[in-house]
Amino acid sequence: MTHTPTSGTSSPFAYAPAPESRSIVDIAPSYGLFIDGEFADAAGGKVFKTVSPSTEEVLSEVAQAGAEDVDRAVKAARKAYEKWSALPGSERAKYLFRIARIIQERSRELAVLETLDNGKPIKETRDADLPLVAAHFFYYAGWADKLDHAGYGPNPRSLGVAGQVIPWNFPLLMLAWKIAPALATGNTVVLKPAETTPLSALFFADICRQAGLPRGVVNILPGYGDAGAALVAHPDVNKVAFTGSTAVGKAIARQIAGTGKKVTLELGGKGANIVFDDAPIDQAVEGIVGGIFFNQGQVCCAGSRLLVQESIQEELLDSLKRRLSTLRIGDPLDKNTDLGAINSAEQLARIKELTDTGEAEGAERWSPPCELPSSGYWFAPTLFTNVTQAHTIARDEIFGPVLSVLSFRTPDEAVAKANNSQYGLSAGIWTEKGSRILAVANKLRAGVVWANTFNKFDPTSPFGGYKESGFGREGGRHGLEAYLDV
Repeated sequence: MTHTPTSGTSSPFAYAPAPESRSIVDIAPSYGLFIDGEFADAAGGKVFKTVSPSTEEVLSEVAQAGAEDVDRAVKAARKAYEKWSALPGSERAKYLFRIARIIQERSRELAVLETLDNGKPIKETRDADLPLVAAHFFYYAGWADKLDHAGYGPNPRSLGVAGQVIPWNFPLLMLAWKIAPALATGNTVVLKPAETTPLSALFFADICRQAGLPRGVVNILPGYGDAGAALVAHPDVNKVAFTGSTAVGKAIARQIAGTGKKVTLELGGKGANIVFDDAPIDQAVEGIVGGIFFNQGQVCCAGSRLLVQESIQEELLDSLKRRLSTLRIGDPLDKNTDLGAINSAEQLARIKELTDTGEAEGAERWSPPCELPSSGYWFAPTLFTNVTQAHTIARDEIFGPVLSVLSFRTPDEAVAKANNSQYGLSAGIWTEKGSRILAVANKLRAGVVWANTFNKFDPTSPFGGYKESGFGREGGRHGLEAYLDV
């Protein structure tokens, strides 16, 4: 399915389908839980189906973890911890380097798998997610024997068993963000992937076996929220890491208060992308599109609020609408696809509800004409103008391909509007002036501020938020602290 350009001119060239072959991935009809180095059925015998969001076909049946399985996995991780934490850092590093290399070797397979299970375009899984996944393991492998020099004093100690709960928007990348620093610092892991995207984590379990990782060091428990809650509440878990919604993050914070567990929470966002009148318009438009339509806008640090200086608003919006008319929506396995499917029927319903609210509250809605596939979960790229700060769509995280446009006149007004949010995860600044970048960035209450770019990630740089976007940092040297007794 492709967009038809709306500018009145016919496209100088059409895109022929360029599908990536599925044959590289062998998905088993069913998967167990990965506990103590073995795949096993859930104690309660429950299973659930994982479907492909772009076609609604069932990909596989997966064991559904319950409290009893969580207990087994935590016991396995505790037992493995004694030997794993006692290994010299240089020995732990060898396993991490091995995992990183296997991920690189199997990256084509993993990219196709992720696209099938998540719905995001193959060019994103292949060119963004997988290289970053491998890079995180390489990066933290390098830290494993240098913890004395990380700035946390001599001989910092690991914590024990880490309980990690990850979301569905970047299934394998979030796994890497959590597991790599945990293993490098000598902890063992019980990880619960999201129920809509369990497959890449289960393939990662296979990679752990391929790398010869000792049994019990990594355990993978697919399941629903009750399994995540049981993991967070388990008395023998020393560290909790969660990426997901603010509501669940608050519940976790209440649950572990007073238990002595260390915690990092990476929660929702409503990032402001600020475009000043001296910004390079074409470059800014590309950054805006990448900032909100990457992964169908299902990104916690998405630039979902566009703040544009009044004097260039019309010019910028014209250019942005032209660009949106060229985006290609459809089969995520097609290498030409820009926007894939929404991850689940539930998420699609939420996006529809919030965009309907935006219209009802008086914001002006615009989407380029495009034909959406008949099966699967799809939402056209959407732009809202005439938005005020009082609008629900300017305040609530939509987590979809929806951009709200607000205007400003002065830098101070831009900063005030950007900071007028319960969230504080990301922001972007577009301007030719270096002094303005520094002055504005200093005043923004956001964990990550990008200048003349957006959604750029690197394992060496820390990521995390303020306010209701959570606390703690992942990535970089800072990311080690959450897994060390400092």
